[in-house]
Amino acid sequence: MAQGILYGIGFIISLCLALVLTPFVIKLAYKIGAIDKPNHRKVHTRIMPRLGGLGIYGAFVGAYFALKPFIPDGLLRQYDTNLINALLAGGSIIVIIGALDDRFELSAKVKLLGQIAAACVVVLGFGVRIDLINIPFGQSMQPIESWVSIPLTILWIVGVTNAINLIDGLDGLAAGVSGIAIGTILVMSAVMGFASVILLCTLLLGGVIGFLVYNFHPAKIFMGDTGSLFLGFALATLSMLGFKQVAIVSFVTPLLIIGVPLSDTFFAIVRRWVNKKPIFAPDKGHLHHCLRELGFSHRRTVLIIYGIAAFFGMCAILQSTIVQSDAGNWITFVVILILVFVLQIGAELIGIVDKSRRPVINFIQRLLLRTEQSRSNNN
Repeated sequence: MAQGILYGIGFIISLCLALVLTPFVIKLAYKIGAIDKPNHRKVHTRIMPRLGGLGIYGAFVGAYFALKPFIPDGLLRQYDTNLINALLAGGSIIVIIGALDDRFELSAKVKLLGQIAAACVVVLGFGVRIDLINIPFGQSMQPIESWVSIPLTILWIVGVTNAINLIDGLDGLAAGVSGIAIGTILVMSAVMGFASVILLCTLLLGGVIGFLVYNFHPAKIFMGDTGSLFLGFALATLSMLGFKQVAIVSFVTPLLIIGVPLSDTFFAIVRRWVNKKPIFAPDKGHLHHCLRELGFSHRRTVLIIYGIAAFFGMCAILQSTIVQSDAGNWITFVVILILVFVLQIGAELIGIVDKSRRPVINFIQRLLLRTEQSRSNNN
């Protein structure tokens, strides 16, 4: 009960700090020239301030240090402390890189090097890494060697960080999807009793919700790379709880938690490969672009993607519970197949890879036609 009150107070502090800090960040962004100008790829039609992630980061860090003196002794273990310090240290590096990019538009290589440096701080500096993994149909948690776990963890952190960055294309989209993913991790960590993850998720969620007051359509400020990179980095670090020392969570659970940004990134890579374009070349083929082209309004598009993200979150929570059963691996396998099938059908319907290519839908249509013809011949 006392811990719940502590988490609640932390959430309120973070929420209030985000509400108070973000207007100051808006003024700062205009003052130093950290602005986003409209172009052919962007949806907005007027100059917008960036750097909004500073409001989220400031609320998160401020709430943590305000709450720290009141955290009871013994609540956080050594691993918990390492996780918190890793997120604070690595997150600070990410925020600096993002803020510099929002102001000076850094090259992709410089941003990537900064992300790798932040990931190395987490992995090598604080020892937070994927060292146990539960593969479907495997035997419980399997340890993995450091020469595998270190690059795997760095790859995971950098990949998820960029996945959140890629979906940041509409007002409130990246913040809302990240908030849903954070909420999913919060529920799972509460069930598992991970005090550090509960605390971090609570503080992050307060900051995100407070920022969304200014970022939801019509937005007064963009989170910029400062926010999208920081939230991606935080999600990557926190979602690793799905790989850590808990036999009830399978390998696929962290993938489900951030299913929307990861699937959008995957389809973006496939789309650019099919169209013979550079993988890192920007385009207007992301999920939110496709939904807008179908005629959905700005706000409705965001809400639809929120719904998809919430669906993935519920699947992740269910997945973390059904794995405990004897038939858990088989259920996991079936769920994965269904999700992959639904994703493929959805991608073909909205044209996220190619507007003219619908291999699965065409196959189903041909199969149904042959079935109908067979019935007609028999009659």
